[in-house]
Amino acid sequence: MAVEAVRWTGKNFGEIEEFSKGMVRRYFAYEKNEAIETDYLEIPTTSGDVLASVDDWIVKGIKGEFYPCKPDIFEQTYERAEP
Repeated sequence: MAVEAVRWTGKNFGEIEEFSKGMVRRYFAYEKNEAIETDYLEIPTTSGDVLASVDDWIVKGIKGEFYPCKPDIFEQTYERAEP
């Protein structure tokens, strides 16, 4: 089964935002009511919001949902498809 995925590098939020059509958001921490940008992404899922770390893959599921996948699990589960 083929899946679409983009790896979060910490610097490619525009690519992730376009890929997810705005579903994946930057995660902000708050300190003294001030938003502080973090290296995490926030992904809404049917089980609640999930955080993705730098180097995680953001995978598009078969129903158009998005979820993070750790690099080692991603590499063990999927192989690159030829275009």
